Amino acid sequence: MATTPKTKVAVIGGGSWATAIVKMLTDNKTDVSWWMRDLESVNFINKFHHNPRYIPSAQLRIKKGAVSTDLRKVIAGATFVVMAVPAAFLKEALRNLNAGDLDGKVVVSAIKGMIPDENLLIANFFFKYFNTPESQFLVISGPCHAEEVAQEKLSYLTIAGHDTEKASAFAQLLRNRYMNANVSEDIYGTEYSAVMKNIYAIAGGIAHGLGYGDNFIAVLISNAIIELKRFLAEVYPIRRDIKESAYLGDLLVTAYSQHSRNRSFGNMIGKGYSVRSAQFEMAMVAEGYYAIRSVHQLNKRYKVDLPIAETVYRILYEGAPAKAEFAKLTDLLR
Repeated sequence: MATTPKTKVAVIGGGSWATAIVKMLTDNKTDVSWWMRDLESVNFINKFHHNPRYIPSAQLRIKKGAVSTDLRKVIAGATFVVMAVPAAFLKEALRNLNAGDLDGKVVVSAIKGMIPDENLLIANFFFKYFNTPESQFLVISGPCHAEEVAQEKLSYLTIAGHDTEKASAFAQLLRNRYMNANVSEDIYGTEYSAVMKNIYAIAGGIAHGLGYGDNFIAVLISNAIIELKRFLAEVYPIRRDIKESAYLGDLLVTAYSQHSRNRSFGNMIGKGYSVRSAQFEMAMVAEGYYAIRSVHQLNKRYKVDLPIAETVYRILYEGAPAKAEFAKLTDLLR
């Protein structure tokens, strides 16, 4: 599948990652249309070419009038439709669309979560509700923070798809002097990995908030990658190298970076914030909070040993004291 200067990409979502994706695409002179819910932000971006709410430092070379609250207008004529809405709100964002609206389009997920009420990966959500063929579905995975894209710091992405020709075509739209993009066939593994790394980043944040040092957190994250490998081997057993950047790299950047909202959320929990107060203060979505409930439910079927993930679940959803839970967890780490 070859792209041309007329290839159009629709981006759905108004947050920081959607903004970063728009920046990458428009820096490469790709024709982009952009949907977001907030009309005030739409009008501001169309006029000033900056997102006033998320990474406002990013200069967006988007055409005037290309940003809209009209979802059908935005996706009309698009070859690729990039979904960058938090998983918990995806159903609501797409409530007025039907399968015909996405017919023939390549759906690209930039979402790092699961549909909470059904415990569905984003891929499975589109297969179920929009009849999207596997060959028409791609996944964007990290390691990559939107804030560093805005600063044009050298970064790497992985585009996963069963149809590697389509994955390569979309990767080419993103590549530039500050962005590399590789291709993988592991759409389910990269999706599950993106879900799990947010949970482990919350764990790392809780540990930091409780006063554990870098030495302990290094051990925690080392155990997390082993736990992730064990989980992926059970839920989607194919040959993969867990040390590749789409898995280990994405986990590391989410667990350690100052830009990680999941780490920040966990840090507040470790310091004694309630879940509600931490969410209110962040004013952004920590996908790992929703993801851990889905993983907990899903793992009732697979029964994989997930001590770190289950510790996070008990703290966030059962009200277990973080200090006591981590004291028990330390005996399980090696």
